[in-house]
Amino acid sequence: MDSANSGPDIFDRAKAAVSERADLPGMSLFEHLDELRRRLIHSAVALVLGYLVAVVFAPQLYSLMQAPLTHIGIQLNFTHPADLVNLRYIQIPLVGAVLLASPYILFQVWLFIAPGLYQREKRFVIPFMASAIGLFFSGALLGYFFVFPGMLKFLIIDLSHNLGVHPIISVEEYTSFFFSLILGMGATFELPVVIFFLAMFGIVSPRFLWKNIRYAILIIFIIVEIITPSPDIPTQFAFAIPMLLLYLISIAVAWWVHPMRGKAKEKSA
Repeated sequence: MDSANSGPDIFDRAKAAVSERADLPGMSLFEHLDELRRRLIHSAVALVLGYLVAVVFAPQLYSLMQAPLTHIGIQLNFTHPADLVNLRYIQIPLVGAVLLASPYILFQVWLFIAPGLYQREKRFVIPFMASAIGLFFSGALLGYFFVFPGMLKFLIIDLSHNLGVHPIISVEEYTSFFFSLILGMGATFELPVVIFFLAMFGIVSPRFLWKNIRYAILIIFIIVEIITPSPDIPTQFAFAIPMLLLYLISIAVAWWVHPMRGKAKEKSA
């Protein structure tokens, strides 16, 4: 019965959170739009500056990107004359710009949503910034040093030897594959930050997260199955365990920031 009502409950809590915060003293609609324009401009400037830095160091960034392939003795190929121009001046610098500018952009996001927060919630700015940046780069580094090399070994070395085929990998396809996995791993590690906001707005509760942990475990293993094509069970558990720990950390984060806890403390004071 509770499971059947859990979906509608989430939407009801989301509507309640929006209605509750609409009564906060703050900016008008036009002031919000002006504030959004200001934050977007600041973020765009940060991206441009990040691009200028990244485009200078693009060859070094490419060496880091190619290192997992070099380690197993595979050379990249290009099939179109414009592939290297796209790689050198668009793909690598743009991703580098996003990574370099991300702390400042996250701060702009916080400044935009801050008027909709209670005073007690605004103190979370430093934990939000530190955890969002730290978790993203932790996930990206885990993907770069462990997940991605393991995938390449299985997909290129093991399977090609088993089937007796020679791999010819284009730089365009490899770059897309590399960035999708590394950035995907970084985004996956942002789960506690997402839960942080959902719990702070009262949309999810620690009880709800704990009650549905079995579904979370199922989803985690589905994600692991997608990002680690190796059938090796210990390898899959090696990546599933950190993600499960992140979910448990998310439950603790939800307990920490959930508004019902703040209201209970105010009543007991």
